[in-house]
Parts: sequence; structure tokens; C-alpha cells
Amino acid sequence: MFILLSTLTQQGVQTLKSNPERLRQVNNDVEELGAKVLHQWATLGEFDFVNVVEAPDVETVARISVALGARGSTRIQTLPALDIEAFLQSLSL
Repeated sequence: MFILLSTLTQQGVQTLKSNPERLRQVNNDVEELGAKVLHQWATLGEFDFVNVVEAPDVETVARISVALGARGSTRIQTLPALDIEAFLQSLSL
């Protein structure tokens, strides 16, 4: 699991304003790159969107971040996310 925190650039704001459906198209692009968007929220504040993404590995998420970032419409910060039970189990090893 990965958390993607996205901030739109000025170009991204213009794209979203003129074509709101683009947001769903990007989710399809993420799936074509090998991951699945499980949850997505539009947020106010430092980040415009918070996405929970399931991907097989960090390399897949890196590929997604670079591919989306290269479009010039968003900046992405990626956080690996551990399930609480897996996290607690790792502490007892």
C-alpha cells in the first residue's frame, strides 16, 4: 500500500477546470501502469488529493510518480504504508 499526496500545478488546475473527468482518466492511467487506486479524496490545504494505491512493489509506484509528474500537472509525494498488524508484528521480530 502506498499513500500518494498530490499537489496540482497551475497547468493541472487549468486542466481540471476545463476537463474534470480527467481525474478519473488519471486513475485509469495508474491502473495501466500496474497499480490500483483504492481510495481517493480531494483535500484542502497543502495537498489537493490524497490517494491510497495498491501496487506490487515500490518500483511500480516510482514509475507511476515519474509518469504522472512528467506531464507537468502535478507534484506527488509518495509514502509507503504498512498495515497496523504487519507493523506490530515487525516490532516483535
